Amino acid sequence: MSENCALRRANVLANHILQSPPQPSNISLAREACLQYTPPEVNESYGFQVKEMRKLLDGHNLEDRDWLYGIIIQSNLFNRKIRGGKVFVSPDYNETMEQQREISMKRILHLLEKGVFKGWLTETGPEAELKKFALYEVCGMYDYSLSAKLGVHFLLWGNAIKFFGTKRHHEKWLKHTEDYLVKGCFAMTELGHGSNVKGIETVTTYDPRTEEFVINTPCESAQKYWIGEAAIHANHAIVISQLEINETNQGIHVFIAQIRDQDGNICPNIRIADCGHKIGLNGVDNGRIWFDNLRIPRENLLNSVADVSPDGEYVSAIKNPDQRFGAFLAPLTSGRVTIASCAIYSAKVGLAVAIRYSLSRRTFSAVATGPEVLLLDYPSHQRRLLPLLAKTYAMSFAANDMKMMYVKRTPETNKEIHVVSMGLKALLTWHNMRTLQECREACGGQGVKTENRVGHLKGDYDVQTTFEGDNNVLMQQVSKALFAEYVSCKKRNKPFKGLGLEHMNSPLPVLPTQLTSSTLRCSHFQQKNVFCLRERDLLERYTCEVAELQERGESRELSFLLSHQLSEDLSKAFAEKAILQAVLDAEAKLPAGSIKDVVGLVRSMYALICMEEDPSFLRYGYHSRDSVGDVRREVSKLCIELRPHALALVTSFGIPDAFLGPIAFNWIEANAWS
Repeated sequence: MSENCALRRANVLANHILQSPPQPSNISLAREACLQYTPPEVNESYGFQVKEMRKLLDGHNLEDRDWLYGIIIQSNLFNRKIRGGKVFVSPDYNETMEQQREISMKRILHLLEKGVFKGWLTETGPEAELKKFALYEVCGMYDYSLSAKLGVHFLLWGNAIKFFGTKRHHEKWLKHTEDYLVKGCFAMTELGHGSNVKGIETVTTYDPRTEEFVINTPCESAQKYWIGEAAIHANHAIVISQLEINETNQGIHVFIAQIRDQDGNICPNIRIADCGHKIGLNGVDNGRIWFDNLRIPRENLLNSVADVSPDGEYVSAIKNPDQRFGAFLAPLTSGRVTIASCAIYSAKVGLAVAIRYSLSRRTFSAVATGPEVLLLDYPSHQRRLLPLLAKTYAMSFAANDMKMMYVKRTPETNKEIHVVSMGLKALLTWHNMRTLQECREACGGQGVKTENRVGHLKGDYDVQTTFEGDNNVLMQQVSKALFAEYVSCKKRNKPFKGLGLEHMNSPLPVLPTQLTSSTLRCSHFQQKNVFCLRERDLLERYTCEVAELQERGESRELSFLLSHQLSEDLSKAFAEKAILQAVLDAEAKLPAGSIKDVVGLVRSMYALICMEEDPSFLRYGYHSRDSVGDVRREVSKLCIELRPHALALVTSFGIPDAFLGPIAFNWIEANAWS
């Protein structure tokens, strides 16, 4: 060690021991300025009137929606909390399952006191039904457990009495149900049978001596399963059961059974168990029910379709058992309509949170010393969210059309409502799940926090894809309905009418070989050519394949099963065309101006992203490899054109700030130490 080095080390040790101050340094430790939140509204402009766009999107009952928003936001019962200087309302997911169930019922009773449910069962007509749809959608945006409980009580239990019952049932049950003096559930699904309703095993017989029906659960697989409200709150149940009269099975029928007394005690000859904790919807008390020779009065058969006389004679105006079975599934149509529309409002919440966050959150710099870039200014982020935004807009128009079709239904339109509601229920709920997952990821770690809503909505809404009809099964039924319509028209040599198949009366469209930007955005090309050609070709392929299989000796049902891939492609083509038609109809009614221009961009994005994402366009030759590339490039161009409208488009959802998550606003202040 050199002398200088030793001396230097000795000085360091001496300074340390003597705690002398350190030598001054020329290194600058100046602090960079902290990140500051900038509201998106500062830098983003509205290129159209958002209030007018909201009228177009919500479609009906805006004042009623805003009234209910206010009731929820103003009550501490809905878990009001202040984050970043703003009020937010959302369920408290720190609560136990038992607490979530009880608070859900307290919230229902609070809304009952405020008159929210007035007329939900006792008023009739399109206006009353549309108001019910609107208020139900608002409840679903706050908490799907809340709307699911309402759905069980009003749409399943209540509508079963309304549709299947007669005057005596309406007078006895409907007003009491609306006032929650009766709490109902809908016991159809069993451990062994869900989608296959015909196969349920619960059996009801008739005892003419006492004029009573006797309901029995003959085996464990026949236990009623996943019955919402059954575990705790319901005191009556709609029971879907096989009816045996004089040892002849008359198929499924609908009965009313009391399962608890007014004090909440389970009635004799009934056993009830809890289904337990779920991945979502833990505010709903799903239960299992066994009937041990439960006796109910003869009058508790809902007898609008069929009846049993006091001496045990079975009578029905509908002699065909299959037609009778179809009549018993009517309440599920209203359920599917509400499920589809609620799914879109859930997607709106997710997109509003994710897009607002992406308009204030920055990351990385485009140049070495430049500012960090907004998330939504990255082309990849635009590609993730803006096509989903366009799809959500398109599906909103379709959901509104479906609701209008439902509230104005006639016997002649019931078939079309049934088919359309199945297709849209499947597509819209699948879209919701995909959208929420993308929004969750687009929010990064903040998307994992339940207070930011997106992640937990995914868990709550997941069940939509399988309840009131498994989506895959529903889509198979759509294809079968189209098959039946096609075969019927061909056999009778009649033109197609209904189910949107009228385009098949026209010559086969021919697609251009060169797809320019203007061609791809042309509504006639999108709807009259591409989407109609896809549906037409797939329907013809499907019917041919089923016919060929039957000619080779396969049964009709097995032929359908073996053709499942074409069935899936066809049903998707049908539903996507119906959605595109809804956008075109909405667009056609608009006067020239900024809103019409933006809806046109949304419509083009919807049509082209469907073309890009569906392999059938390439698989069956509707597009060449070159044209697929043209479509993809046009989608990217549309992302750039929709980007300036992103804030205005999500603001047009009309969702109050309090229904979103803190990261949609000042996420720095919301996470400050306090």
